[in-house]
Amino acid sequence: MAMDDLEEQRVRQWIRNWEQAAAVVEEIRAEAIRNSDTAKAIEQLSDAFESARLHWTPPTTSGLVEQQRLFAKLRPKAHDAEGADETG
Repeated sequence: MAMDDLEEQRVRQWIRNWEQAAAVVEEIRAEAIRNSDTAKAIEQLSDAFESARLHWTPPTTSGLVEQQRLFAKLRPKAHDAEGADETG
């Protein structure tokens, strides 16, 4: 489905608007960072951090085995045949 000229103009204007807004949003973010009080933020988050630390249980695995299983599913079949020839 092709865009008509009016729809394309609207999309291009939307993109220009967001390009302009990005600069404004970035300035707001930078100002918030400059004006932040790190010590106060740490104090405000300390109870939440302590709670998370006390209730956290380490994972039983690193996730590496699951990652390798997923990679194996994505491996092309031709690669499997080559690997079988080389190893066995």
